[in-house]
Amino acid sequence: MASFPDTVNENDLGKAKFIGELLVPAAPFDQKSGREAWTVAFAPNGSYFAWSQGHRIVKLVPWTKCLKDFSLGQSGEGTDAGSPRRLSRQNSSEALIPSSEPLERTIDCGDIVWGLAFGSSVPEKRSRCVNIEWHRFKFGQDQLLLATGLNNGRIKIWDVYTGKLLLNLMDHTDVVRDLTFAPDGSLMLVSASRDKTLRVWDLKDDGNMVKVLRGHQQWVYCSAFSPDSSVLCSVGAGKAVFLWNMDKYTLIRKLEGHHNDVVSCEFSPDGALLATASYDTRVIVWDHHRGTILLELGHLFPPPSPIFAGGSNDRWVRSVSFCPDGRHIASVTDDRLVRFWSIEQRAPQTIASLSSGLCCAFSPEGGVLAAGTREGNVHFWESPRSVSSLQHLCRMSVRRVLTTQQVEALPIPTPLRDYLTYRVI
Repeated sequence: MASFPDTVNENDLGKAKFIGELLVPAAPFDQKSGREAWTVAFAPNGSYFAWSQGHRIVKLVPWTKCLKDFSLGQSGEGTDAGSPRRLSRQNSSEALIPSSEPLERTIDCGDIVWGLAFGSSVPEKRSRCVNIEWHRFKFGQDQLLLATGLNNGRIKIWDVYTGKLLLNLMDHTDVVRDLTFAPDGSLMLVSASRDKTLRVWDLKDDGNMVKVLRGHQQWVYCSAFSPDSSVLCSVGAGKAVFLWNMDKYTLIRKLEGHHNDVVSCEFSPDGALLATASYDTRVIVWDHHRGTILLELGHLFPPPSPIFAGGSNDRWVRSVSFCPDGRHIASVTDDRLVRFWSIEQRAPQTIASLSSGLCCAFSPEGGVLAAGTREGNVHFWESPRSVSSLQHLCRMSVRRVLTTQQVEALPIPTPLRDYLTYRVI
């Protein structure tokens, strides 16, 4: 499948609305490796935003307060009217925030931070451990955890509300590149590492390591759970895209289609689609139930051949994120652009300038995209807004509970089955 046509001129595309940024202090000694924002994350309940600002430090900012500050900047209070608010977070004081409000925190993790993930528990969701009565930690519904993956292979688990270190997980032998919690509230954590393994941890069992998933022959860059927590996607060097059954911890299949290292992945909110980003300059949207490619989002003109795509160029895709509306995807690339795409088109809807971008994530409600940079800063844009079609709403509702094969097996007219199925664009 070809990328979007060469006739599309990115200079003619709309610009995404820039709403603010979080800045890290710049000093001469900081101009070295280790200050990159390799990861940004939003708490599932929207209470906090976190990013690794470099040199061992993770910043936690109350998200509602952050949005208010951005709004003040846009209304002209304290800044030029219409300009985005620029917040330098290094000298903020918790005393300025009422005690009833979430507190801004700075966490020193002791080593360079590569991966971040928020996790919150559901009390009735039991651990896979048989007897948990003697465990040190009792997780309640109001608790929020932050997992940090470090350069030395360790994973540190923090209580967000107190800033206390709860667990120190030490089984990886190389950089922990990415972390992801199961979205079902079970506090099952998966870590992806340069040691070529994925490890599954049960935090309700005091961080006991449940399973090691082996299969990657090179670095593992990223992993993501499906919305129902039953499937895990892991991506890595050597064109690898793996799907795992997380009930049996077995490999379901490998997806073939990328021509270079695959560095980022995320499922759609209904679990029907999977987006993967690669150094081959493409984002591929898959029907992972069938293992087929539905859409290719190209970032290079003209579209590269497989041989050229394997080499170095300025269009490597660094990160991809699915918007909670299920209709939009964001990508960050080395060509100093952030692109917002629709799953119904091959051309980006809007673009934004971003120098040295590394990662991106949508806010839980889908209204804002955050992107981290090599300088340790974070930039924010408004997400594209449009009215969802009836077809999209129907697909989202049905596909949350049915796979592609189950939809196609429904005893309904063929046009209606097609109406509920994502098709090749």
